[in-house]
Formats: sequence, structure tokens, C-alpha cells
Amino acid sequence: MYDYFKGFFAHKICNAKGCFATVDVGGVGYILEIMDRDFAKLPVVGEDVKLYSVLIHREDKMALCGFLKREDRDIFNILTSVSGVGSKMALTLLNSFDVSDLVGFVLDGDYKELTKAKGVGPKLAQKIILELKDKLTSYQESAPIEKIKSVTTVNPQNIEDAQLVMLSLGYAKDEVSDSISKAVQKISSTASAEEILKEALKILSV
Repeated sequence: MYDYFKGFFAHKICNAKGCFATVDVGGVGYILEIMDRDFAKLPVVGEDVKLYSVLIHREDKMALCGFLKREDRDIFNILTSVSGVGSKMALTLLNSFDVSDLVGFVLDGDYKELTKAKGVGPKLAQKIILELKDKLTSYQESAPIEKIKSVTTVNPQNIEDAQLVMLSLGYAKDEVSDSISKAVQKISSTASAEEILKEALKILSV
């Protein structure tokens, strides 16, 4: 419903219920729950801010979650699609790991790393990996994935796997193609899909 809120940063608070930021958009203040690490990166009150958003709609209440980076918002949506993972748990996971690392754990089936996040036991970690792996690698569209031309000898399958994950995160095809084309020029020829993904996300975040 809401892609993002862009306005001036009005207020922030962190308490036992979580961390929250208020963004004033045209005279209306929107309160969004945010990650701890985003809380520390918020600008000075009165400066402009842009938070990518998710509307949480439950029977007992409606709330907004906000993210400084779009990829954090998009992986949050994928995480909350797992049964048993609510918004609080998804925020905990994103506070514990970078998006590229989190995706890497899922693709590698490394559930033990996920258990390092507070409140994530072995059973939940395995469930997250089981349900997310297919979602991150089975993205399909009618148009074929563009083949990336590289001056290196990076494994084409690793490149394609990184593309599929980025598409599943909501990036447009031109963004994916451009960022990965630049990424493969900066990494070694033996780079894994996770390393390609991490470099591409870094390029998009600039």
C-alpha cells in the first residue's frame, strides 16, 4: 500500500516495545517501527529522510515498519511470509545479519548461523531456510534473464543465481543487470553467488 515515506524527520524513540521514528509528510506524522541499526543512522531532527515501508495489518492493530534501505524492506517481506515469523522476529533477524549474509545462510542451508539471532532456535532456523530457499531462487518472469557479459571467468550459474535472488527481492531487471555487470568486474573469477550478490547490493546502496 505504501512504498515509502519521504519527508522531514520529526522524532525518534527507543523503548522496551522497539525503536520508532516519526516522519512528517505534508503535515502528517507517520510513526514507523525501525531496526536498531537504522535508528542509529537516522538524520538530525528536521532533516529530510526517506523510509521504505511495510503496512502490518492484524486483527487487533495496524502498524508501519520502516527501513532506510529498500533491500532490507524487501527481505523483511519475504521473511514474514514464513509461518511463525512475525514482524518482531523479522526485525530481529535483520538487526543480526546484513541482507547478503542472511540470504547466503539460506542458500547454503546454514541454519546454525541463523540461531545466533536472539529467539531463533534450530527448528525455526531450519523452517526459515526450507521455506525461503525456493522463494529466493525460483523467481520466474515471462521474459528471460539477461545474460551478463563479463571480462572475467565468473561462473555463469553463480551470476544467474544472484540475479534470481535480486529479482525476488523486488529489484527491476535493469537494476539487476547493471549492478551485477559492475559487480563481476570487481570480484574474483571464483566468486560465489553470495559474493556477487553482496557486491551488487553494495553498488545499489551507494
